[in-house]
Amino acid sequence: MEKITIEGTPKTPTINFDMEKGALEIKGRSIPENSIEFYKPLVEWLEKYGAKPKSATNVNIQLEYFNTSSSKCILDVFKKLEAIHKNGSEIIINWYYEQDDEDMLEAGEDYQAIINVPFKMIEVQE
Repeated sequence: MEKITIEGTPKTPTINFDMEKGALEIKGRSIPENSIEFYKPLVEWLEKYGAKPKSATNVNIQLEYFNTSSSKCILDVFKKLEAIHKNGSEIIINWYYEQDDEDMLEAGEDYQAIINVPFKMIEVQE
């Protein structure tokens, strides 16, 4: 399965999915015009990946900001990862947040409370 690489814009995050390495990265701002349309290929990719996942998948989420519609789509991504995790693959979600960004820390903690996948909260310097 090919990699998915989407260059970030001021409104959309950079996305890197590499099935060979079992690596997923979402980084930047997520305020696309149509969140469902933007995240749809990622959710579809994870469905395919879930059929033959690596034994461990590393997920790095480093968002500066995301809007409400993006939060629902990110939850959909996490639900696909949770399904892969339930089938026996190790999934680790690294949730990066800036030192003074309590909103982003809380958002990660909210996802962590909903999704049954190990989260690591990682504070980064601005």
